[in-house]
Amino acid sequence: MTESFSYNQPFPLECGTVLPSLKIAYCTYGALNAEKNNAIWVCHALTANADVADWWPGMIGAGCAIDPAEHFIICANILGSAYGSTGPLDVNPITKQAYLHSFPTITIRDMVRAHDLLRKELGIEKIKLLVGGSMGGYQAMEWAVMNPDLAERLFLLATSPAESAWGIAIHTAQRLAIEADVSWNANTPEAGSKGLKAARAIGMLTYRNYELMVAQQTDEDNEKIEDFKASSYINYQGDKLTKRFNAYSYWYLTKAMDSHNIARGRKQSIEGVLQTIKTPTLLIGISSDILCPVQEQKFIAAHLPNCRLEIIDSSYGHDGFLVEAEKISVKLREWLTW
Repeated sequence: MTESFSYNQPFPLECGTVLPSLKIAYCTYGALNAEKNNAIWVCHALTANADVADWWPGMIGAGCAIDPAEHFIICANILGSAYGSTGPLDVNPITKQAYLHSFPTITIRDMVRAHDLLRKELGIEKIKLLVGGSMGGYQAMEWAVMNPDLAERLFLLATSPAESAWGIAIHTAQRLAIEADVSWNANTPEAGSKGLKAARAIGMLTYRNYELMVAQQTDEDNEKIEDFKASSYINYQGDKLTKRFNAYSYWYLTKAMDSHNIARGRKQSIEGVLQTIKTPTLLIGISSDILCPVQEQKFIAAHLPNCRLEIIDSSYGHDGFLVEAEKISVKLREWLTW
């Protein structure tokens, strides 16, 4: 069951704006032990929510590599999202109107600082394993830099220490699709919904890859001139996201990803900041990932002082970190010594 934490004090953002208050939706599984040393925190990616047991089957649950019978598992919805944490559809307590287009610029660091408030509220002094895939990995790395002694171990998947030019270009194309929707400038919760569908379509091309799309979505009928299987698939995925998310959150969260750079404001290179992360780290790359490709994982591994890199052979592209639970679990179990 999703719970909510309210922080009824001003929350300053990295951009200089101050949110009058903050709420964070979160889910927990298992129980915190008396020593308070069995907490596992999972940071989620772009359009996921706090219910990690639902969106990461095979990784979280009874008998899984991360088991609530042994650990206190927490996943919190990120700031700016559409699943219960403070976001664009919420009412600004000062203006009494929904934020919508007036929602402020947020960064990965803002998300981590918000989660750290929840951590303290839950009485967690030490995180046994800090986990993050894709955008979740951005948060986990930032947290490890901001609070070097918090996590005993890091588990990162398909991620990067700074958003690449490739990623920024993709996100820009997605926001252009949202902005091209004639409804985007309307001050309504539904604004940009058709643009969001197009943005999701662009995203799907980067979450998967040529080989998988051809293998799964090729039509056997050589006489077709329309109504192609691949078109139906992309339309279906776009409609599916539009029903559960909103264009405002997508727009703001892709902007937050673009600003991700662990070296920003730290007077060191990315390599230098990575070298300050002494936490033992398991890093998983996906062989067919074109969004956060293996070369980015190799770059991280080359500069983290205590890192084990494993490449999972998968045809599922970037989504492999969500799909290949069995293969990933084997690597995680091998690395962990509880």
